[in-house]
Amino acid sequence: MKAAVLVELNKPLVLAELEMPETLEFGQVLVKISYSGICGAQINEIMGTKGPDKFLPHLLGHEGSGIVLNVGPGVKTVKKGDHVVMHWRPSDGLQSEPPKYQWDGRTVNAGWVTTFSDHAIISENRLTPIPDDFDMKLAPLFGCSVTTAMGVINNDAHVKIGQSVVIIGIGGVGLNLVQAAELVSAHPIIGVDVFDLKLEAAKKFGATHCFNSKDSDSWKEEIYKIVGDKGADVVIDTTGNARVIEMAYQMTRPDGKTILVGVPRKGDDISIYSLPLHFKKVLTGSHGGSADPHIEIPRYVQLYNVGKLKLADLITHEFKLDEINEALDAVRSGETGRVIISMD
Repeated sequence: MKAAVLVELNKPLVLAELEMPETLEFGQVLVKISYSGICGAQINEIMGTKGPDKFLPHLLGHEGSGIVLNVGPGVKTVKKGDHVVMHWRPSDGLQSEPPKYQWDGRTVNAGWVTTFSDHAIISENRLTPIPDDFDMKLAPLFGCSVTTAMGVINNDAHVKIGQSVVIIGIGGVGLNLVQAAELVSAHPIIGVDVFDLKLEAAKKFGATHCFNSKDSDSWKEEIYKIVGDKGADVVIDTTGNARVIEMAYQMTRPDGKTILVGVPRKGDDISIYSLPLHFKKVLTGSHGGSADPHIEIPRYVQLYNVGKLKLADLITHEFKLDEINEALDAVRSGETGRVIISMD
């Protein structure tokens, strides 16, 4: 298998030919990967955001699409020939032992799902079948950005019709948060970012108001004029920036919810006035929108098929696996939507 390997933190990934195990273990599934998405989580892993990485060298990627080539003992939810979405949230089926690959006498570690390669051994509970005629290029979006965003709106924030929603950070997840908020008839839906291109995209996905936080210092006051002096019902941060998180919390009304999607760097602490949390105010982190992929992905496939879910416009860049480091640089620039890696 051809794979991009994280060998050292804060260094480019290394393209390598790896040896796969000869047999599949209990709950393991061999998948030929068609496309992989790139999430900010992979950038954080490469940077060592959570601290030292004891698993180096290892594989990356947690959202993709592919075709099942073989299944190991005990696997029942997918079969050979199935088209599947690969996702990081655990779902239906068995959780296997993570695979280990070989590379010039070295062991390369992997998690239950990895997608920066042309083949991979995946745990059964990180796979959800999709119809054979569904576009494999769009399918990776169900692996993280769509399911996370829809889950944040439905499962974490429980947004009601007519509630105000502010979304800070309009990347791949942020655009889907806008789309999800529009689907449940939130109003107003306010997007905040530092790139005008992303804000223009947010308007196409349902944002009623957009603000570039680099343009002036008055954008917060403008938002209060729209949502009212008490603040917004729901404020969602995707940046993981501690100062932005503090601001999001302040911008949330006393009985509202601040939802944190972005992951802060280790040691990047926040300071808040916590008294409102003893009453009705909520500050919480989201873990993938608390999504159940095997339940929710089929729903989103149906929404797309009837024209209620925008997917193609989420993808702004496509690269080959050989160009993985250029793709990662594009994501780091902050000027992309979802970046897709093609394995063909």
